[in-house]
Formats: sequence, structure tokens, C-alpha cells
Amino acid sequence: MGGDHGPSVTLPACQAFLNDHPHAELLLVGAAETLAPAAAWPRTTIVPATEVVAMDDPVEVALRRKRDSSMRVAVNLLKRGDDGRSRADVVVSAGNTGALMAISRYVLKTVDGIDRPAIATVLPNERGFTTMLDLGANIDCTAEHLLQFAVMGSALVSAVDGKAEPSVGLLNVGSEAIKGSDTLKRAGELLRAAADDGHLNYHGNVEGDDIFKGTVDIIVCDGFVGNVALKTSEGLARMLGGFLKSEFKRHWFAKLGALVALPVLRRFRNHFDPRGYNGAALLGLQGLVFKSHGSADAYAFGRALARAYDAARHRLPEQVHERIVDTLQATAAASSAEPVRPAA
Repeated sequence: MGGDHGPSVTLPACQAFLNDHPHAELLLVGAAETLAPAAAWPRTTIVPATEVVAMDDPVEVALRRKRDSSMRVAVNLLKRGDDGRSRADVVVSAGNTGALMAISRYVLKTVDGIDRPAIATVLPNERGFTTMLDLGANIDCTAEHLLQFAVMGSALVSAVDGKAEPSVGLLNVGSEAIKGSDTLKRAGELLRAAADDGHLNYHGNVEGDDIFKGTVDIIVCDGFVGNVALKTSEGLARMLGGFLKSEFKRHWFAKLGALVALPVLRRFRNHFDPRGYNGAALLGLQGLVFKSHGSADAYAFGRALARAYDAARHRLPEQVHERIVDTLQATAAASSAEPVRPAA
């Protein structure tokens, strides 16, 4: 029901997703009359909800007043009952990001050892993809939060991409360990300690251009920096695509060149089209939640569904929990074992 377009986009995307994933089942949450066209679909159940969280609703309205919103009902489907099972394995929403994060955190709670959930998604690079977090959930972060993000990102890439030891970089203003704020320096120390204990594959500091070089598999930063980097890269991709399109339409000779270059242009579009990377994981919760862009079209929302499905199939929450427990226990033990150095 959420996003800029609602069921006019989500329903066609869901129908295409079912066709492409014959073992998947969908629980469609929202106004029953609006979702009625999907009632006859195979492997589909309509879960009614009487309210909708608007894109401009304040968080407190979504959390306290709209308790029967489609977003709240959907997240409740992830809660485990007395038998230890939940009705859903993963939730996907294109709705209000702040409301989704607040509701998910309130209903599901965070994994033990995680203070704050983080938003993670992938960006294209020269070699494939870079996973980046946090992308807007946490504006102010401590060094410990950045360590937690690194652990959660490693679990995500390991589970979904099958990389046993994905490399992690800390986004900074220089590659040297002495660069950055006190928080980033402390985060570097924690990440190096985790790497020394064999719990992370820590590369070191990375800079903005390393996002697209593919220097590391995972880049960790606070939500302010991450969100700016994400929106900047999406805007640049759209600008380049629009520029190429307008230039190739300028005159008949350019159109002929476009025809010759069509295979290359298609590969360029497919690799850099932000729609193809839609679907950001809300990591650190006791349940699996994915956020789609609010402006997503049917293709983009379908990509979010596919990413969420892959994460659920690979049991991402369990892998996050296991890595968090191992890494944070080892880090805590190492910190308590550090010798006390009294000031002279």
C-alpha cells in the first residue's frame, strides 16, 4: 500500500515475482478491496489492514495512532508465536522509511549485541557490487556502532553472495589510519582488533572513489554520509543516462551511432540503473525487513522482492546473530584484557 504509487506498482511486481519464483508464497497486506485482484493468484494470501502510513506521516503517528496500518500488520507477521514460528519470513515495503524503521524496531526488537539497526544496499562498481551501510538510519554513530555495522554487513554479503570472508573498508577522508575524526580512529582500532582475532576481513580506511573501484566488498559509514553518497550516485547515474539519451537523439548521424552502440548502451544501462539495485536490508532486527525506494516502478519493486527472497532463503538473520555473538564477545574480552596505563 505504501510508496509513491502503491498497488498500481506493487501488484504487477508481485505477480511477476510469483511467476519467476515458483516456490515463493506471498502475503499481501492492505485494504482488501484494493488487493482483490490478487485474491485468485496462486500461492497468495490477502491479509487485511484498515490503515495506511502516508509517506509524510510523522513517525509518532505511524507508531502510536495507526496500529492497524498495512506496515504495522506486515511487520507483526514476522513475530514468532509460542511454537517459535512466524507467518512470514521477510517483509518488503516501499513506504515511509522512518516509520518502517521505527515500527520494525518496536515490534521486532534488535538482536542481542546490536544497539541500532542499519540500512544496507548494494552499489555498482568496476568489478561487480559494493555493499554499503548505514544509508540513513543512524545519523550519529559511535565507533562501536560502526563495528556492529561491519559485522552485519559481513553476514549479509556472506549469506547472499556466498563470500566466506568479505572484505570491509571504513569510509574516511584518507587511507591512513591517523585520518578522520576521533570516532573513526576508534572505529578503526576496533575493526583491526576484530580482524586480528579472525572475526572480520578488515581492509582499512577507504575513500569515496573506492565505492566504485570495488576496492572492498563492504563499506561502513554513518547514516548521514551513507545517505548522501547513495543519493549522489543515483543522481549521477540518472544524469549520465539522460545525457546519453539526449545526445544520441540530437541528429540522424547520432541516431545511427546509437544503433551501432546499442549493445554497449544496454549493458551500461543494466549495470548502472539504480532500479536494478533496489531493496535495502534493515539489518540488526529479530526479523528480516527490506526497504524499497518509495518511487520504485514495478521492475524496481520486483528487484527488492527478489533480494529479500534470497536473503530469507539463506537465513540471513541467523547468520547475523552468529557473527554478532562471536565478534562482539571477542571484542569485549580483548577490551577488558587491555592493560591499564596510568598517566605519569
